[in-house]
Formats: sequence, C-alpha cells, structure tokens
Amino acid sequence: MSETTVVPEDTSTELHPPSEPDRPRRHRRRGRKAVIAVGVLAAVGGAAAAGLGFAGRDGSGGGSAAGLPPATADVTRQTLKDSQSEDGELGYGTASAAAGRVPGTLTRLPDAGERITRGEALYEVDDKPVTLMYGGTPAYRDLKPGVEGADVGQLERNLKALGYSGFTVDDEYTDATADAIRRWQEDHGLDETGVVELGRVVFAPGAVRVDSLDAQEGAATGPGQKVLSYTGTAQVVSLELDTADQRLAKKGTKVAVELPDGTRVEGRVQDVSTVVDPGNGGDEEATTKVKVTVALDGAKAQRTAASYVLAAVHVFFTAGERKNVLTVPVAALVALPEGGFGVEVVRGSTTAYVPVETGLFANGRVEITGEGIAEGTKVGMPA
Repeated sequence: MSETTVVPEDTSTELHPPSEPDRPRRHRRRGRKAVIAVGVLAAVGGAAAAGLGFAGRDGSGGGSAAGLPPATADVTRQTLKDSQSEDGELGYGTASAAAGRVPGTLTRLPDAGERITRGEALYEVDDKPVTLMYGGTPAYRDLKPGVEGADVGQLERNLKALGYSGFTVDDEYTDATADAIRRWQEDHGLDETGVVELGRVVFAPGAVRVDSLDAQEGAATGPGQKVLSYTGTAQVVSLELDTADQRLAKKGTKVAVELPDGTRVEGRVQDVSTVVDPGNGGDEEATTKVKVTVALDGAKAQRTAASYVLAAVHVFFTAGERKNVLTVPVAALVALPEGGFGVEVVRGSTTAYVPVETGLFANGRVEITGEGIAEGTKVGMPA
C-alpha cells in the first residue's frame, strides 16, 4: 500500500519549508519525508532554481485512490542543451562619423560602399588629401617637433608601415620624425612643413567602408562639419535580446549564424551592451534591451556572407550543454522542507522522496543526480 504526506497547498513564489503541514491521513512509513510538491515551473530552459514556485498537490497526495502521483515520467539519459535562436541583421555594425577639421572646399568624396585602407585619402579638401591612418587615439592637436604622447607613437607606427624610415618609433616627435613627415607630405602633394596639422589625418581602428555621405563635392567644410560616416570592412550581425536572455550572450561566446540561403557560418559574440529605451513619455514604459554584436569568424565566413550587404539572419546561441546526463521534466522537482530539491520515486505501489542535485535547466527538463536515481527510474509528476 502506498502512502502520502498531506500538506496544505502553497502558492507562494519563494521556497521555504512548510509551516505546519496537515497530519497525514494515511499511515506514514517511518523515515518518509514530508514534502511540498513543486508544480509546473513557469520558466523552462535556463530557469534558476530560485525561480521555482509552489503548486502543491492536493491533500489526497495524488490522483489515484492508492495515493500514487497522478502521473509519472521516466528518468532519461540524454544530452541537454540550453539553446535559443534570435533574429539578427547582417551588416557592418555601428557607423562612426568623420567630421571636417581642415577648412576649405570638398573637392573629392568617395562613393558609399568604397573601402579605404591605410595611407589612402578618405576625402579631399582644396585638392589635398585627408588621409586615413590606423589607431585608436583620435587626432586632437597638431603634431610637430617637441610634442610627446601616444598620438605621436601612433603616427610613427603608421609612417613605418607605409615605408618611411629614419626615425625611432616612440612617443617623441623628433626632428627625424619631421623629416619623415616632409617626405610623406611631398608624396601626397602637401606643403612640406614637417608638421601634421589637425584634421589632415583621420585615425580609425583599421580599414574602413564608407557607409554614407553627409556632404557634397563643392560644399564648404570646416571644423566640426560632418563629411561622411564609415564602418569597419568586416561584416557583423546586430541583434537585441531581452534582459532575461542575457546569459546567452557572453563576450567571446561561439554562435552559429544562418544566412538567408540556409547556409550556416560560425560567429562569436564581439560586444554586449545594455541600452534603455525611455519610451514615449506617455503610456509607453521605459524598456531595457541587451544589444549584441556578433563577428563572423574567419575569412571563410566573411566570404560566404559577402554576397549580402544587408540581410535578415538567424543567430543560434548555446548557453550551456551537458552530455550524457540524467534528466527529468522540470515539473517533477519537489522542494524539500529541509531545503534543496528532490523527486518522488515510484516503485510499484509505493513512492519515496529522494533528494537530488540539479544541474542544467533546458527545454523543460533539468539535469539531476541523486542516490538510487538511474536511467528508467519513474518519478512522480503533477496532473
């Protein structure tokens, strides 16, 4: 004959032991644990144990006259994967603005989509180039003999990469540096002053792709006037996640990107940031989103995606994976009054509550380990 512990229904959302459970109406076998049955968990893949809610079975201890649980499920051995797909947009990422510093007339602009590399003119003012060089420090002053700083080292590294020599690459702008600059100025039709005036060089992290033009050839330009916007040359995927799904997108996480033709390429989470949309100030409340940028891994992935300038894609995240583990439906978990979780093991006409350790939650199932728990073990389930 089976036996059942009768407890009052508790619909609270926090885990705690029962206060004073009803006395069993049937014979209680020695050693039997009083439990609060955990009902259906609202969250399935990735739910934290702290999110479990109570939905205790009724006082009958089950749906059958014999006191057995109303349903059972088998413990299954399988690979558990916490994965999710999200819609994204293939493109070139966030654009940066190039604003004029040198006053004059715009005499040449690139085409949208044009790619520009180190040493090439980003645009021209009064028939003289504004040159792209690589570096993370924005230009903010004239560079001339006697000046020291990281921006000087950045300029000298570019000069060396472009084939100029005769100076030491460091943070000091020396007369030797000025000599190299005069040779560079001569090669580009600039006045040979040995001084790099503010605005003559634009520094970017690498090669750029012109995203859009904000001025026309023949227009006047000057300090602070936006000329064009540019991005990097490598394609990336941009997408947004709900804050509840932030666990999926840790920086460096590998993902799969499905292109419009069904081809899948490898990617990696490059950047994650949280943004707040303040709403419209009326009935629309502020919302928080997680913005994610995914880089396509390797030249092969870039070549595969190259035929799409902009495209809707699917991104597949895997937050966790456990191979060859024992799992049960999340709804089979019960919260034990002494703390922790268990399952109601059913053997024939008897049942017993067995403490378990939980692992990964995914797709409505949870990884468990516990004494006597094996593949094929039957556990109680709510109706």
